[in-house]
Amino acid sequence: MRYKPDRRGTAELNGYTARRLNEMAVSLSSLARSCTDGSGGERALSREDGLTAVKNAADLVCGSCSRCPIYRDSEREDGYFLYYLLRAFEQKGRVDAEDMPRYFAETCGQSREYIEQINRSLGRATMNLSWKNRFLESRDTVIVQFRELAVILEEFARQMEEAEDVTPSGERMLRWAFRLKRIRLSRLLILEYENGKREVFASLRMAGGGCMTARDGAKAVGQALGGAWVPAREGRSVITGTEAPYRFVEEGKYRMIYGAASVPREGEEVSGDSYTFHAALPGQAVAGLSDGMGSGAAAAGESSRAVELVRELLEAGFSARASLKMVNTVLLLSGREEHPATLDLACLDLYTGVLEMMKMGAAPTFVRSENGVELLESGELPVGVVKDAEPAFLSKKLWDESWIVMVSDGILDALPGEDKEGILKEYLEGAEYTQPQELAEAVLAFAGSFGEGPRDDMTVLTARVWKR
Repeated sequence: MRYKPDRRGTAELNGYTARRLNEMAVSLSSLARSCTDGSGGERALSREDGLTAVKNAADLVCGSCSRCPIYRDSEREDGYFLYYLLRAFEQKGRVDAEDMPRYFAETCGQSREYIEQINRSLGRATMNLSWKNRFLESRDTVIVQFRELAVILEEFARQMEEAEDVTPSGERMLRWAFRLKRIRLSRLLILEYENGKREVFASLRMAGGGCMTARDGAKAVGQALGGAWVPAREGRSVITGTEAPYRFVEEGKYRMIYGAASVPREGEEVSGDSYTFHAALPGQAVAGLSDGMGSGAAAAGESSRAVELVRELLEAGFSARASLKMVNTVLLLSGREEHPATLDLACLDLYTGVLEMMKMGAAPTFVRSENGVELLESGELPVGVVKDAEPAFLSKKLWDESWIVMVSDGILDALPGEDKEGILKEYLEGAEYTQPQELAEAVLAFAGSFGEGPRDDMTVLTARVWKR
């Protein structure tokens, strides 16, 4: 029996799903606010810590002595002694006799023991503060996760509300294409989203006891509806005689392929730069480059860790901005601030051709189009250095036959003169190339031609973008 989708039921289901997702998003946002509104407190030694140290020292050392007014002066709101005491301890890790008032040195007969008691008390306060700060940093990471999950749910809810049921426009042709492949179709839903992306949900089985790959089934969808289609990653890979649900996703109008070339610093066996290229995300291609501080195995460990964390977060559905911020927090919590790494992330929407660059301390990215070469630049702060570091967000619409060139600092440092970006820009404007790998190797050779050996790790990541 021919299945005719219930349009009203589909719309109601989408609306219900969207409402539930929005409710979940609101709950997560409320949880994030609750964490933020909770006790935060000072993240440095406070006036109360100083008062406690002075009082404990007085109780243990001074007894009934009242020759100096240190404790009385410390209790005054307009007094400066506690401020200087705490700053001295934070700078040197202890308080010395020269940090105390002159009248203290002139009148106190147990000054050495008194100062030692203050140092012990402030040392304990510092240790407690360190654990408290670790907790607060972990809490901040959870807050970021709550907020980003809320954004993801809100975005998905919006897509569900705006998804248009276009089943009637393609059902006839799709049934005909499946019938030619001996595929039986019983249930069908075709949705089209705001950015033009289409998805097909169908219950299928093979007639006559045969089988066919889901990829071949996707080709039949493309023949009927136009465009290039692939089976969903999480779905079944084979269509058999047993009826089962399948989902097919339309690929974007744009494609991206990449090339990479790298050489380690002279004297090192491994490069401290790491990169990744990921095209498995639905409708998105991602290229990432990280430059670890220094060179060799230690730098390679930092950069590869940063790249891997970002890739995993993107696969989980986090935005590029949230991924960079969370990676920065994770590296801080793991005590990696001694060896920070830059991070350069290029995310291309394959449906719209919009390139989003997320940078933290990375070198400029060069984008070549028919209008010439444009530089996309950011700040200079690497990941794992400052907790609240905000990645630089850059966006650009790409067209057919656009090229993206991402480089580590070693490439620019190898170029002569002061305007190193201008030299590389001029080279890219005049270079002739047809494939990304060819361009990557050419840029690496060009940068290496100005010295006898690489003074730093040098990496080039290139990508070519074209329209189907």
